[in-house]
Formats: sequence, C-alpha cells, structure tokens
Amino acid sequence: MVRSTRQRAAVAVLAVTVLGFGLGGCASGLGGETYSRGEARRAMTVQYGVVESVRYVKLEGTKTPIGALGGAAVGGIAGSGIGEGRGAAIATVIGAVAGGLAGSAIEEGATRSQGVEVTVRLENNQLMAVVQDDKGEDFRAGDSVRVVRDGSTTRVTR
Repeated sequence: MVRSTRQRAAVAVLAVTVLGFGLGGCASGLGGETYSRGEARRAMTVQYGVVESVRYVKLEGTKTPIGALGGAAVGGIAGSGIGEGRGAAIATVIGAVAGGLAGSAIEEGATRSQGVEVTVRLENNQLMAVVQDDKGEDFRAGDSVRVVRDGSTTRVTR
C-alpha cells in the first residue's frame, strides 16, 4: 500500500504520541510518601532512628519494551519514506532498528530521577541505608525519622 508523505507524517505523530503516553505511564513513585495499591491495608513494621548521613544518587530509568517498540515504529515509518522498492525496505529496517535503540535510550533518560541514600541509626544501634526518590524531604544528619517496612519495601519518613 502506497502512502503519501502526509499520511506517513500523521502515522509518525500518532506513534510519538502513543510513545509519550506510554512513558508517562511508566513513571512510578519511589519516594517515602508513595505507596503502591498492593501496600494498602497491609501491616508494616515501624522503627525509629536518627539520620547518620545523606548521599544524593541517581535512580536509573525504566527499560520497558514501550520505548523500544515506539521508537522502532517511528523509525520504521520514517525509513519507509526513503527510496523505492528494495531500497525502501532496507531503509525501513534500518530506521526501525535505529528508532528502537533511540526509543529505548529516550525512555531510560526520561524516567531517570534524583534519589537519596539515607543512612539511619536505629534505636537498637543497627545502621540501615535506604535508597528512595528525592521528593524534597530534605533529610539531614541528626534528624529523627521513621523507617517503615514490610517484607519487600522499606522507606524513610518523618
């Protein structure tokens, strides 16, 4: 099926829009104040302690198939407009591969975030370090905090 340049552009815009919504849907909260739906109504252990140190870290972004697939779709569509016949087929494949790699990198970069490693001395004198999103809690050495945890999730809160 032969498509006009206008049709190809419309399909590319649609693919980029879908990719953008997909990346936005991948963003999840990793801060101390964010709970997953599954954590609601679940008993958690609370311990009290004092912040020993705070270190800023980077949390890598998500790496789902959405970025690669969206990029491959856009790249394939863009590549299909180059040349005719066999040349167009080769350009489509090259565009899809390059777009997939670019889409994956864009997703990872767009979902990367600033994190904080908070080392807490618990009341039992045990040291515990917790890494979470930096949501502006502004933890400082000497702050009294709570460490809230269940079997798989730990967070530091005030």
